[in-house]
Amino acid sequence: MDEFWVFGYGSLMWNPGFPFEERIQARLMGYRRSLCVRSWVHRGTEERPGLVLGLDRGGSCRGVAFKVPLSDQDETLDYLRERELVTHVYLERLLPLKLDDGRIVKAVTYVVDRAHAQYGGAVTVSEAARIVNAAVGQSGPNPVYVANTVAHLREMGIHDHWLESVVAEIAKLEGVGVEEAL
Repeated sequence: MDEFWVFGYGSLMWNPGFPFEERIQARLMGYRRSLCVRSWVHRGTEERPGLVLGLDRGGSCRGVAFKVPLSDQDETLDYLRERELVTHVYLERLLPLKLDDGRIVKAVTYVVDRAHAQYGGAVTVSEAARIVNAAVGQSGPNPVYVANTVAHLREMGIHDHWLESVVAEIAKLEGVGVEEAL
């Protein structure tokens, strides 16, 4: 491999935690950003799981591609595996991305394992909002995670209409405006 790329679609986009030479927005085809992972630790508990992002089959996902120096490839992979594969709900894949400048590259990407016990499947906007609104884990309240994700996506000019609808529904449940929820 003469280049090493990593694709981020959630917190990895604004908090990669590894060195990179290039950062560019990209689109992954065949997968979509989804609140499809039941969080039993960071944003919920086993008794009251929250929902966190995963890449699930279908559609496409706008995110960020990072070109990592080849000299940092092994260390970056070790870091990513420790960060992303804690409960093995994600599968590491090398998938093609279309960068915003038109280039096609292959990038390390973490997609949800639909056979894993933490896979939450497809939920409606109202189901997602209800689950998220009631969950708190070691890393804090689940609604903060979702609102923070939407705020960061907006800052990058990425609009995820489904996720924004979840935040709007959470705001209704909490009796606040959407901007207050963000």
